[in-house]
This record gives sequence, C-alpha cells and structure tokens, in this order.
Amino acid sequence: MAAYARTMGRGAYRDEGVVLRTYKLGEADRIVVLMTQQHGKVRAVAKGVRKTKSKFGARLEPASQVHLALYEGRSELQTISDAEIIESNRELREGFGLYTHTVPMLEAVDQIAQDHEPDPTLYRMLTRALRTLDQRRTPLVTTAFFWKLLAHSGFEPRLEACARCDATESLRAFSLEIGGVVCRDCARGGGAALSAEALELMRRMLGGRLNEALAEPMGDSAYEVQRLALGALEHQIERRLRSAAAL
Repeated sequence: MAAYARTMGRGAYRDEGVVLRTYKLGEADRIVVLMTQQHGKVRAVAKGVRKTKSKFGARLEPASQVHLALYEGRSELQTISDAEIIESNRELREGFGLYTHTVPMLEAVDQIAQDHEPDPTLYRMLTRALRTLDQRRTPLVTTAFFWKLLAHSGFEPRLEACARCDATESLRAFSLEIGGVVCRDCARGGGAALSAEALELMRRMLGGRLNEALAEPMGDSAYEVQRLALGALEHQIERRLRSAAAL
C-alpha cells in the first residue's frame, strides 16, 4: 500500500513489511529485520516487546505481514513505534511442515534484499509466496520461489537449450556454474543429472504455468527440482541457507 508509506514528519514514516527474522537486544527489546514495500530491507528495534505487557510484540513474529510506523534515528537501527497486522500467517509458523518451508523463503530474501534499497517487486513476490503456501500447502511453493527469486536477481536459468552449445536435444544435466541445462555431450564437463520430468517441471515454474507446477505430486522429479533450486540459490549467494537443512 504505497499511500501508507507517506512520511509522518522528520525521521518518521509509515510502510508495510514482512518480518524476516528477529533476535534479542538487551533485557526487553528485540531487533526485527523486515522486508518492506517501499524501503527495502530494514533493521529496527522494537522496544519493550519481550515484556509480558507489550502491546505489539506478538505482531512482530517471523512471516507476519504488518503495517508499520517507524522512526529513523542516528544509528543504522530504526525504531518501530507501532505495528498493525495485515496477515499474521500464524499457521505458517506453527505448523511444522509449513514452517520448514516458510523460513527458507524468509532467509533467502534476507540474503538477497539490500538494506534500504526499495524493491516492491521482491516484496510482492514474498507476500504472494506466503499466501500461496498457506493455501496450497505444497513444498513446491518454496522451490518455485527460489527459482523466481534467482530470475528476479538476474540469474534466470537457461532451460530451452544447452547453455554451452545451444543444442536442444538430449538435455541431461544442469550446470550451476553456467546457470542452465547442458546436453549429454557437454555434461561430460560437469553438471548435476537432470531428468526430463524435472526439466519440464522447472519450465512450468518459470514459464507462466505455476499453477500446473504446484499441482505436481511430491515425487522424484519434484525433489530433484527442489535440490537443484536450493543448490542454485546457494551458489549465487555464496553461502549455505541454514534453515534449508530441514528441506
């Protein structure tokens, strides 16, 4: 809601955001890392939220989508003065099967998003992915989100022809180094084995047929695409996703 991002006076502004993670600060405060609609990734202090009488501490849990009132001080940390729930996404946190596929999306955005660099498209992608996971309840939502996040960041994989020689037949592997499928001959130079079924699933995810892809049962090809998506993402950000171990 762009109108909600209007300024409120010097140093103060309103926006909406998704809580990516939180951690303790002192005895009663908490630092909240958010992906906001209009201000990119923001780190802010929620003062006193760990006290039992805190008025908005429960609204600032990971995956919550909230309207925010923030204040920019002299430090890098901003201050949250108010938060109102848009979507609590409570079931995504409290259902173990859902939680293990929610947190990797939050961590991936935390790694990709830049501090104070507006990226409304990324924000919209995240909120839609959370909503879709809540509705569809399939791990493929997280897999598709990883691929789309890579594409949004400029690393869309080449899937229609060999990324080395342009061949369109006998595509048998996926190369993380060159970011695309490779044919049987070029796969001798390296690459993870890729089945025809997994390739077709990836094409559906990135080719405008996401609903078809999400209807796919969690069989061998789905897990294959999941492993490749995680590997491709970690290759690009050059670090492991800690939360992805549960996947």
